[in-house]
Amino acid sequence: MALWRIRATVDDRPGYLAVLAASLALRSVNILAVQVHTTEAGAVDDFLVDAPDAMTGQDLVAAVERGRGRDPWVARAEARGLADQPTRTLGLANRLVRDPESLGDVLGGLLGATSVTWRPSGEGQPGFRRYEMWLPDPAGGAFEIVRTAPDFTPAEFARAQAIVELAATVGRRAADQVTLVLTDGSELTLRPATGDDLPAVLALHERCSAGTLHSRYLGGSSAPSRSLLERLLEPAQGVTLLAVLGDERGPVVAMANLVAEGEIGEVALLVEDAWQRRGIGTALLRRLVAHAGWAPYAALIAHTRADNTGMLRTLRRLGRPGPVDRDGDLVSVTVPLTSPPAAVPAPVPPPSVSPRTPTAPASSA
Repeated sequence: MALWRIRATVDDRPGYLAVLAASLALRSVNILAVQVHTTEAGAVDDFLVDAPDAMTGQDLVAAVERGRGRDPWVARAEARGLADQPTRTLGLANRLVRDPESLGDVLGGLLGATSVTWRPSGEGQPGFRRYEMWLPDPAGGAFEIVRTAPDFTPAEFARAQAIVELAATVGRRAADQVTLVLTDGSELTLRPATGDDLPAVLALHERCSAGTLHSRYLGGSSAPSRSLLERLLEPAQGVTLLAVLGDERGPVVAMANLVAEGEIGEVALLVEDAWQRRGIGTALLRRLVAHAGWAPYAALIAHTRADNTGMLRTLRRLGRPGPVDRDGDLVSVTVPLTSPPAAVPAPVPPPSVSPRTPTAPASSA
């Protein structure tokens, strides 16, 4: 037996796929996998089959045509084709996450391309035409993808676009990671949080004093529940940033949250007692402001206690004066994002921030 790939168009009507499958079965062709691509010309059926060794490509074409298939394309397949399309796509996505520079190779593998050419600027809009496809590179430029056969389909274009969107997300995460150098030479990594950071964030809360926790959470002097912290680490809308000592897997010494609701984002900071008044909160808050500007949101709001002079000072350092409302001991500070920040001198020299990648925006405290 030998592996083959078959692609053919059939009328998108009940029973027509069964007629094609029956025609192949009459010739002892075993269908191992099938995908259906919806197009304007009809349903394009893509088969991976196991055929008798004596069968030729012409024999398979004849069997497809007898089964009412149109425009058949037949080619020999390799054993790796036994992995179904979703499994292959997930494997390629995993490679992309581990190596963001591999986007061109991943697209080529996904689409069975004979060539993938990066060009400094795309010609026209993303799209495809028969054996050619054009996709934007999130880092700039565009990819021209070519194969000899079969024609590209809308489903393949949609998969490729999803991979490009994943690459853009991976790129943004990489750009979000920077190194913060404090005035005493200590180095912290600022990066987005993930669900895997929960143990380190729980440990951060255990090291914080009751007063620090009360200033952050307003309602008490104890740490929030595990389930609440899980939601804060990966909010449905917004982002959580961490300051990590040393490399990205060191202990977490600070956490900044941006939780969005409509056009307004609520921000909050928690800095471990031993690391307070060293510019970490300012650096994290400025990165939250940058993230909110990309989103974009109209404004940010921070709720804090009137005696939390550290948080109020950090908000003033942003140089974005906005309304300040007081209700008893609670102060709500609005940070507008629709106008450029005012020039406000910092009372202390800021720590320097050096990005890990050339595209990472610089931050300082």
